[in-house]
Amino acid sequence: MDARPLTRCRRPAVDPQDPEPASFVHKGHRIVYEEHGEGDRLIVYMHGLLLDADLNRGIARALAAQGNRVILLDLLGHGRSDKPTHASEYRIDLYVEQVFALLDSLGAADAVLGGLSLGANVSLLAAAEEPERVRGLVLEMPVLERAAPSVAMTFVPLLLALHYATIPVRLLNVIAKRVPRSHFGPLDSILNAASLDTDQMAAVLHGVLLGPIGPTVEQRRSIATPTLVLAHRWDLIHPFSDASNLCRQVPNAELVPAHSPFELRVRPDRLTAEIAAFLEDVWRGDLRDCEPAAGA
Repeated sequence: MDARPLTRCRRPAVDPQDPEPASFVHKGHRIVYEEHGEGDRLIVYMHGLLLDADLNRGIARALAAQGNRVILLDLLGHGRSDKPTHASEYRIDLYVEQVFALLDSLGAADAVLGGLSLGANVSLLAAAEEPERVRGLVLEMPVLERAAPSVAMTFVPLLLALHYATIPVRLLNVIAKRVPRSHFGPLDSILNAASLDTDQMAAVLHGVLLGPIGPTVEQRRSIATPTLVLAHRWDLIHPFSDASNLCRQVPNAELVPAHSPFELRVRPDRLTAEIAAFLEDVWRGDLRDCEPAAGA
């Protein structure tokens, strides 16, 4: 990891309630994060593909109010982090390196890792590669084998549009940049994604789709980390079967069904209570058995 000191970013937070973002340098690139809460109970929560920390700010506030120190990380190519335009920079295994570089910059031996979609896959691979540094996992809608056809049907046309339908794509990009931000994190995160430079967007999609998406089934079976899996039944890109299979493969995993893909960000009380209770168990050292929660 680059030895340059921790610095503050020049871009201000978008809301007075939000902390000033901080950054560290990894392999010559500036990686940005924001911190909610304080203490030793550290959780790093990550966004989905092309999205950013705005998506998870409500979750971070709720968990920080329960005594957790929550770090929202903008992975390379996302949010306020640097955005190189070479696809080789955006493999999921390289994102794992950034997570551990973040822990090093914070002086943390370990943390609970989690996130949505891309963030879930990065967290899962991190637990397979360096389990001693991952105290627990909160995996929201992981993308694994059953998602492959839907992912191809969604992102391959988008990549083709970015390369060949440049005029309409750039027009939509300009419109998204001009739309005023609402201070509702999930909506702003979507607008920020649509505002990304088209070359940067294409590079991220290429890198993520061509690299490893997560650990193998054999590796998953060796993950002893306490794991909470959140999933719902109304999304082809994040199929419920991927989540339920993962819970069977990871020995200490629990599955909590969500009512919709929006529940955690629109009506979050039930699911944030589940996450907070899981974190309490993790920090006490209690392991959970792999069985569905009530309602599964």
